[in-house]
Amino acid sequence: MATSARPLVSVKTLEGDMATDSAGIPMPHVFRAPIRPDVVRFTHKLISCNKRQPYAVSTKAGHQTSAESWGTGRAVSRIPRVGGGGTHRAGQGAFGNMCRGGRMFAPTKIWRKWHKRVNVRMRRVAVASALAATAVPSLVLARGHRIETVPEFPLVVSDSAEGVEKTAQAIKVLKQLGAYADAEKGKDSVGIRPGVGKMRNRRYINRKGPLIVYGTEGSKIVKAFRNLTGVDVANVERLNLLDLAPGGHLGRFVIWTESAFKKLDEVYGSLETPSLKKKGFVLPRPKMSNADLGRLINSDEVQSVVKPINKEVKRREARKNPLKNAAAVLKLNPYFGTARRMAVLAEAARVKARKDKIDSKRTKLSAEEASKIKAAGKAWYQTMISDSDYTEFDVFSKWLGVSQ
Repeated sequence: MATSARPLVSVKTLEGDMATDSAGIPMPHVFRAPIRPDVVRFTHKLISCNKRQPYAVSTKAGHQTSAESWGTGRAVSRIPRVGGGGTHRAGQGAFGNMCRGGRMFAPTKIWRKWHKRVNVRMRRVAVASALAATAVPSLVLARGHRIETVPEFPLVVSDSAEGVEKTAQAIKVLKQLGAYADAEKGKDSVGIRPGVGKMRNRRYINRKGPLIVYGTEGSKIVKAFRNLTGVDVANVERLNLLDLAPGGHLGRFVIWTESAFKKLDEVYGSLETPSLKKKGFVLPRPKMSNADLGRLINSDEVQSVVKPINKEVKRREARKNPLKNAAAVLKLNPYFGTARRMAVLAEAARVKARKDKIDSKRTKLSAEEASKIKAAGKAWYQTMISDSDYTEFDVFSKWLGVSQ
C-alpha cells in the first residue's frame, strides 16, 4: 500500500522564534514510497542479528574429571567412568551427554554464523518504507505512541530546536509540540528485564518514545535529548531501520527539524530522480496507485462493464444409481417397468397355483372323524395317568392336574 501525499507540510515554531510567514515545505517524495511490512520485518530480522556477540559453552565443560571406560565383560555400559573409591562419584559415568555432570551434545562453538548479510537495495527499500509509515497517524497510533495532542503529521519543527542544549529545554520543546506524553510513556515504562539478561548488562527495558531527526552535523540537540528515556536522536543522513521500525513494527513517532525534512529528497531521491547520497538508488514505485480494492471494485467504471449478478441458480441434478434407483432405470430402459410388473404377476400366479395344488392333495376330515380322534387322545391321556409310577409324588400330581 502507498500513503497519500500532501502538497505542503507546515513548520511548527517554538516559543521565542521570530514569526515568519512560511507557506510550508513540499512533502518529500520518500513519503510516497510503498509501505511493505513484509520487507521491513525480514530486513529488520537480518539486521538485528549483526549486533550479537559470540557465545559458547566452555571447551573444558564436562571433561574436567579423570574417567576411563571399564571395557567389556563387566555387565555395564562402556561409557567412561570416574576412577577411585570411597565416594559416590567413583564408578559414575562421565563425559557423555547422557551422564550427570557430562558435556552437552555437540557443544556450541563461537565460530557459528552470527552475522547476516543484507542487500544494500533491500536495506534502502526497508528504510524508505518505514519512513513512509511514519507519516500515517493510524500506523503510529497502532504502534502504541501517544499522539493525541500532536497537531500534524509528519511533525516538522523549526531549526531553532537544533540549538537546544539542556534536557529541561528539550522537555519544554516536547511539551510545546504535544509530544511529551509519548516521552513520559517511555520514562514510566522502565522495568527490570525478565530472565538471565538482567545479569548481562541489559538489566532495564523500556518502551520507545519519539525519534528526533536533525539535519545539521554536530548539532547540540543530541546532548539535550539523549538523557530522556525512550527518546532517540538520529541524523537524517544516517537513519537506521532499527530506529524507524523497532521490533520490525512500522509507525515510529518521528519529529523532524526543518533542515532534516528538506534534506530527505536529497538523501532518498524520488520515483524518477536518483538519490544524491545513495548511488543508483531510486525510490520503489508502488504496484498500485490506489490500494483500496473495495473502492476500485465498487467504482462506476468497473461496475459498468462487469456482468450483472446471476440470481438464477441452476443446481446440477444429483446423479442417481440405476442399479438402486427405479426412476433412473426407467430413464435408461422404459420397458423395465412393464417387465417388472409382468414378473410380479407371474410370481403371484405361480404361488397361487402351488397353493391350490397342495390344497387339492390334502383330504379334509369330517366332524365325526375329528371328534373320534379327539376322544382317542383324551383316553390315552387318562391311561397314561393311571399307569404312571409317580402318582405318589404330590408335585407330579399337581403338575398333571390330578387329585387323588
